[in-house]
Amino acid sequence: MTDASSPRLSCRAALSSFAVLGTGGLAQGAGANTPPSSGPATPLPPQAPDDTRRDEPNASHPSPADQPGGMPHPVMKTEVDMPYRPTIHFTPTTGFMNDPNGLVFDGTQYHLYYQYNPFAPYAGHVHWGHATSPDLLHWTDQPIALDETGAGEAFTGCAVMDSHNASGLFRTPQGGMVALYTRASPHAQAQYLATSYDNGQTFEEYARNPVLDISSNSFRDPQVCFHKPTGRWVMVVAKSRLHQIAFYASIDLVHWVHLSDFGPSGLFGVDYECPNLIEVAVEGGGTRWMLFVSVNPGAPTGGSITQYFVGQFDGTRFIPDNTVIGLTDFAKDAYALQVYSNMPDAEAVSIAWLGNWQYAQELPTQSWRGAMTLPRTMVLRRDFTGGLRLAQTPRGLDTLRDTPLACPAGRLAAGESRQVSLPQGRAVELCMSVTVDERPHGLKLGDKGRTGRFIITFGNEGGEKLTIGFDAFSGQLWLDRSNLAGFAQPFFTGQFSTALAPDDRHFEIRIVLDACTLEIFADGGLAVGTALVFPASPLEFLRLEASGAGATIGSLNLYPLRKTMPRMTAAT
Repeated sequence: MTDASSPRLSCRAALSSFAVLGTGGLAQGAGANTPPSSGPATPLPPQAPDDTRRDEPNASHPSPADQPGGMPHPVMKTEVDMPYRPTIHFTPTTGFMNDPNGLVFDGTQYHLYYQYNPFAPYAGHVHWGHATSPDLLHWTDQPIALDETGAGEAFTGCAVMDSHNASGLFRTPQGGMVALYTRASPHAQAQYLATSYDNGQTFEEYARNPVLDISSNSFRDPQVCFHKPTGRWVMVVAKSRLHQIAFYASIDLVHWVHLSDFGPSGLFGVDYECPNLIEVAVEGGGTRWMLFVSVNPGAPTGGSITQYFVGQFDGTRFIPDNTVIGLTDFAKDAYALQVYSNMPDAEAVSIAWLGNWQYAQELPTQSWRGAMTLPRTMVLRRDFTGGLRLAQTPRGLDTLRDTPLACPAGRLAAGESRQVSLPQGRAVELCMSVTVDERPHGLKLGDKGRTGRFIITFGNEGGEKLTIGFDAFSGQLWLDRSNLAGFAQPFFTGQFSTALAPDDRHFEIRIVLDACTLEIFADGGLAVGTALVFPASPLEFLRLEASGAGATIGSLNLYPLRKTMPRMTAAT
C-alpha cells in the first residue's frame, strides 16, 4: 500500500490550489498535517442539538442491539416467515438489513452493500453485508465486507472505482475499488476509507482513518461522484441534525476540502441522512443535477422518506431550480435511496430500502427483517405543469416474465367486475391501461354515481384485500393495505394517495406484488408507491372492478415472475 504522506506532495499542492473555493479550508483528515494558523483560532463546528445519547450512535432510529444487555432476541429460524419472503426482491438470509450502501458497477458485476446486523433481526451492530449480481436482479450472497470495530459501527457510505489510482493506495495504475463510509460511535461520527484489492470482496481500512472528521456527533452517510468538468471527486455528506448537506472535494479520495453547504431546505424532519448527488437525463434532451436527501422521521406520510431537489451543480455549490421539493414515493416504504456509480452511459439507477423506521423492527418475520426495492431507472420528465419531476421504472424486469396468465381486456360496465386466480408463492407483475367513461350527466348531489372509479383488488376467500384504485373524476390514485390482517402497529398506516394528471380519465399502471412487497408505477413512473403488505393468508385472486361509471381496459397483462435468489419462500 502506498503511504499517502510521502510521495503525494504534488497532490497537496493541487489541493491547496483550489482550497480557496471552499468555505472551511482543508478538512481535518488523514495526512492533512495542516500547520497551525497564526490568526484567530477556528471555531469548532456546531454540534447536533442532541448530544445526550450515550448507548448508541446519534440517529433517530432506536437500535435495541446496541443497548446494555446485548441481543435479547437472536435470530429465530421459522417456517412462519416463508410466506412473507420475496422471490425477486433482495432480502438478507438472516438478521436485520436497512440502507443500501456502496452501489457500484465494477465493469463486470453490480455490487450491493447494505447496513446489516448479522446477529439479530433488529438494528444495531452495523456491518456492511454484500451481494453481487450480473443484472441487478439475480443476487449472490458474499461474505460481510466491513465489520463493526472498536472505532464504531460501519454506517452508510458509498463505493467508487478508482480506475486510475488517483488515491495512490493501489499497487497498479489500474487502481481498484474504494469505500467511503461513516464510523459511528456513541459520541462521534467521522468518514473512513477502505480499499479493496480483490474487486470488492474484502476491504482493508486505510491506516490513517478518519479521512474526514469535523468533531461532530451527527455527521454521516458520504456519497461520492467524479465531477468531470472540474476533474475532482465530490462528496455529499449529511450534517444530520443541522439539516444541512455538506459538499467536499478531493483529487485523491483521501484529502478533502470543504466547498459549501446546502440547507436547511425541504422537509423539517429530525435527521437528514443518505444524500446522493447525480446528473440525470431529461427526457427530450439535456441533463439536470438532482440532490436526494432522506429524512427520518418527518415524512408527510409518517416516519422516513426520501426527498429530492432538481437544480444545477457547478462543482462547488448545488443551486435548486426553484423552491419545489419532490418526494420519491407517495406511500411509506422507500427510504435511504442510493444511486449506482460507474454506470455505463451514465445511466441513473437507484435502489432504496423497502421499509420505514417507524415499524421496521416490529415486522412479523422472526429470522430476517429488511428488503430492497427493485432497481429503478431514473429520468426527469416534464409534468402537466411543465415542471421537471422524477420518473422511476423497474429496470430489466421484463426478463423475469413467464407466460402471461389468461386475463382478457375489454369493457366493464359500472358495477361489473372480473376475477382471475393468482399463482401461489410467486411474484406477479400486472401491466394495464384503463379509460373510465365520462361523468354521467344530471346526477343529484351526493349521488353515488358521481364517482367513476376503477379498482384493482388482490384478495383471498378470508375477506382480506389489498386495493389500488383510480378515481377518474378527481384524477387521483390510492393504495389501501388496511384490510390485511397479518400485521398491526400504530404507525403502520393503511391508506395512501397521490394526484395524477388532472382532467384525464385514462391511466396506465404497473404493479409488482412479491410476497410482503408491493411496488406501484403509474403515470409512466411519475407516481410511485412502495409498501410492505402482510396478509394473514396468501392472496389468491385478482379482481378488476368499475364503480360509478363504466371503463374500458385497453391493455392487460398479468405475468408470473421467475424467482431470482436461493431463499426459502412459499414457492420453496
